[in-house]
Amino acid sequence: MGLKVAKFGGSSVADGIQMTKTKQIIEADKERKYVVVSAPGKRYDGDNKITDLLYLCKTHIDHNLPYEQVFQVICDRFMAIKINLGLKVDLQKEFEVMKQNLENGASADYIASRGEYLSALIIAEFLGYTFIDTAGLIVFDAKGRFLEDETNKKLGEELKKHERAVLPGFYGSSPDGTIKTFSRGGSDITGAIVSRAANANVYENWTDVSGFLMADPRIVNNPKPIESLSYKELRELSYMGASVLHEDAIYPARVANIPINIRNTNQPEDPGTMITAKEIIHENQIITGIAGSKGFTVICIYKNNMNSERGILRRVLGILDDYGIMVHHLPSGIDTVSVVISSESVNGRLTELVQDLTNNLKPDSIDVHENMSLIATVGCGMASRRGVSAKLFTALAGADVNVRMIDQGSSEMNIIVGIENKDFEASIRAIYEAFVT
Repeated sequence: MGLKVAKFGGSSVADGIQMTKTKQIIEADKERKYVVVSAPGKRYDGDNKITDLLYLCKTHIDHNLPYEQVFQVICDRFMAIKINLGLKVDLQKEFEVMKQNLENGASADYIASRGEYLSALIIAEFLGYTFIDTAGLIVFDAKGRFLEDETNKKLGEELKKHERAVLPGFYGSSPDGTIKTFSRGGSDITGAIVSRAANANVYENWTDVSGFLMADPRIVNNPKPIESLSYKELRELSYMGASVLHEDAIYPARVANIPINIRNTNQPEDPGTMITAKEIIHENQIITGIAGSKGFTVICIYKNNMNSERGILRRVLGILDDYGIMVHHLPSGIDTVSVVISSESVNGRLTELVQDLTNNLKPDSIDVHENMSLIATVGCGMASRRGVSAKLFTALAGADVNVRMIDQGSSEMNIIVGIENKDFEASIRAIYEAFVT
């Protein structure tokens, strides 16, 4: 018999109806022994996430503004869930502790974590599972750095004591016992951490979509689902904008080589997307997916005999580092190097930056292309197929798209093109139609 860890996102625990679906999913498979939950998310367009309301309470207190009305909205939301599910958990006691800690200057991390904490208490009683608080088990050092090995040991020992349990996502604690939250994808990270500590066979991540799609459905009409992909492909797609699950959030599961299954709480019959270490090459499918982002600036530096000048790339990167600007891509040729940076990171300093590059590098010319987008076509099968690049650029030419930049990784798993923002949607559609339809 196997063991599964199931993490349910905010949409899966948004209200009593969604929590009932969650319970049905868990009880449908006895291998789902450990459950990680987020704070309740939005129930409908225009609704608020509980975490956002908790942060708002903290902001009001920090600015000496009345917070009671917002706090009451939070309490009412949880009380409605309790009543709808017919539970006996003493939420009033928890609210009083929260309020007292708020007024005594509790940290933003503590306040934000209470959404997951209360959600886990409710789900634990609803399922009849043990509640395990992650404070003291998921641990950080005094500088806020996650302690991977210590957490794995402590959490693993605790999980062995309980056949079935519910744990709150998003947070752990520092050496002094104060609550510390993860910065991004917190509940996803917790799910992966629990999966590793429990030595799970599968880590299920339940959300409101049926896994990854081959392209953004807001751009491509009814794109095909991705049945399976490798960790490497996930990294490429998530870095370029695919937002279902960020690669960093599942790192603990990846280290332990635990397969990850992205599932849809509202459509549990869908198989979703399976993410594994194995790179699977499909006979009838060259690419795995297409992802991209807008808002880049490309600085093209030309200097004759650049290849014979020692240290020029180091100087380019040093200047950008002085400005606190991260380089996303660095395609180069014999006499040229193109620096791809986020337009937002430039923050009105583009003229000053170009002048510094000119003064330090003495280039023959520098061309700047603003309002650029990057699109990555990703697939582990691309390296073994002939004509992939030709097919891609023919498709873009057919859509009357001018390619400003080309970058291909050494693994040949992706081809990244830089195009103008105005051609972003047309480019993704053209690539999808060329390789998928």
